[in-house]
Amino acid sequence: MIGDMVSYGKLATSAMTPIFSHKGFTTYNLPTAIVSNNFGYGRYAFLDTTDYIRQSLKVWKELGFDFDAVTTGFIASLEQAKLVAEFCRRLSEIGVPIFVDPIMGDDGALYSGMPSNMPESIKPMIDVAHVCCPNYTEACLLTGMEYHAGGVSEDEAFALVDNLRAIGARSVVITSILVDGKPSVLGYNHLNDNHFRIEYEEVPIQFSGTGDVFSAEMIVSLLNGEQLEAATKKAVDVVYRLIYKNKDAQDPYRGIPIEECLDLV
Repeated sequence: MIGDMVSYGKLATSAMTPIFSHKGFTTYNLPTAIVSNNFGYGRYAFLDTTDYIRQSLKVWKELGFDFDAVTTGFIASLEQAKLVAEFCRRLSEIGVPIFVDPIMGDDGALYSGMPSNMPESIKPMIDVAHVCCPNYTEACLLTGMEYHAGGVSEDEAFALVDNLRAIGARSVVITSILVDGKPSVLGYNHLNDNHFRIEYEEVPIQFSGTGDVFSAEMIVSLLNGEQLEAATKKAVDVVYRLIYKNKDAQDPYRGIPIEECLDLV
């Protein structure tokens, strides 16, 4: 898992690790940043780990470490993206699946404190993705398509999917998008040349880290041999159950207490 480590809150790698472990996968972490807390609080401490990544990847190569899959999340800079993309490209060439969640924004805008060139910085990662899994905002930022708070038509939504494919992603899953007035997840599976759309019911609370939970659950299903549409549907259902169980939480910025809810994943 290549992504940020958040000290306060269940999001990023701390949200994903319990799911992978519960499902029987051994995980290893390469932090792209160490962050004190969710960006949504407005203030945070941030440690960029680019030099550490460069040194770690060099040492791993010398030691001959290998991995069965790689999932990437928050990337802090263009320099970092190039380092990680090159690492992922080498693994991809020998058949290792690469799952990319281009974390950078929501609700039509970049997260607080993100540099304006973040979408361009992330594009090297899209080019190595077997499955790219942005939310609607991130898909718009990456493709340059206009964000519509009121949603889009199904044709417009699938055009967004295809534009992500055009910049390098093989398979695509876009989350949290309003399509013809209905909350949806939609995507494209390059293995069977199939577009799909999954509608879901929204619970009126917005937790941090649910995208990380979604990604982990989807990846587990894919690594267990399920097709992308079925894996996506399972992830949608798991996230709904987790949000519903915790819908009365006082501070959703802290994320879902995933260790207390593993019976639902």
